[in-house]
Formats: sequence, structure tokens, C-alpha cells
Amino acid sequence: MEGDIATIGYGLATLGPGLGLGVLIGQTQTAIARQPELSGKLTTNMFIGIGFVEVLALIGLVAGFIF
Repeated sequence: MEGDIATIGYGLATLGPGLGLGVLIGQTQTAIARQPELSGKLTTNMFIGIGFVEVLALIGLVAGFIF
């Protein structure tokens, strides 16, 4: 029973990073459509942001194994 609850908790915890990635990538695409000359800088910043958002998912995964 304990493992089932942890699995459900991690499933719910993945909603945050999933929504964060969707918003991040969507807004970057909108910005590139508005100002295509900045696509290099925007893409670089997007990948840095993706790294930060993915860390949240990894912390949730590791916390599930520790606790």
C-alpha cells in the first residue's frame, strides 16, 4: 500500500514540471514568431530554463526513493 501512495504522489508531482515545460516552450515559440532575429538568444535561454524545470522532476524522483 505504501508504494502505491508514493507512485500516485510522484505522478502528481510530475504535473508541475510538465506544465512548466509547456508554458516555457510555448512562450519561447511565440517570442521567436514575433522577433525572429532573437531566435538564437531565446533558444539558449529556453534550454537553460528547461534544465531548471527538469531538476524539479528529478528532485521529486529522488525524494520518492529516499523517503
